[in-house]
Amino acid sequence: MLQPVAVQNKQTLTFLVVDDQELALYATINVLKPQYPDIKIIEAQTASEALNLIASNPSLPDLAIVDLSMPQTAGESARTDAGIQLLRTLMEKYRNLNIVVQSAYPRSLIRLKALISCHEGGFTVADKSLPMKEMLAKVDWALNGVIYTPKEMRTVLEVKPEWLEMLEWAFKKGLQDKEIAKQMKIAERTVRHYWRNVQNVLEVYPDDGKNLRIQTEIRAREEGLID
Repeated sequence: MLQPVAVQNKQTLTFLVVDDQELALYATINVLKPQYPDIKIIEAQTASEALNLIASNPSLPDLAIVDLSMPQTAGESARTDAGIQLLRTLMEKYRNLNIVVQSAYPRSLIRLKALISCHEGGFTVADKSLPMKEMLAKVDWALNGVIYTPKEMRTVLEVKPEWLEMLEWAFKKGLQDKEIAKQMKIAERTVRHYWRNVQNVLEVYPDDGKNLRIQTEIRAREEGLID
């Protein structure tokens, strides 16, 4: 399935918001609340606190919004390394967790490229220097399973063979995901995971009025991935 499934009931969601700066933390929360009425928000200001909050809650949050630079523990200075390690731990322990990373300088995320590619939840990057509506768009994308990373992390040259095989079955043979999974002898959710990665490499993201599958085919042909 190419088109991300729309979030059904925003009132039932739980968000974890992690930012060591109180003003930035509450600014993010205040922007989220009108868009997602009555959501439950869990706040953390350090990497350790964020991990402890997730571990102590009976269910996984629907989304984690994480500032890339933060302290490891209370009293320490904010560091990008601490944010990188937090993201690494979250993706390794909670493979289905949807994540939004906030940063004006996300280049260091290149260190997590392999993990992001394998992550089964949504993963998007919101530029803190852009208007808050851009962050809200990335929140919706992440909740719907979209992968969106900075341009410097994407290259068509790194398209994996299994992704190309999927494109062949989809656009040369006209198969849908269920049939593609049977032909490739993989789970249907794995096929959906391949789509998300291909779309990120090709820079195909949700856009009102446009069909993701059609846009993916157009871009794949433009880049020579399929004839």
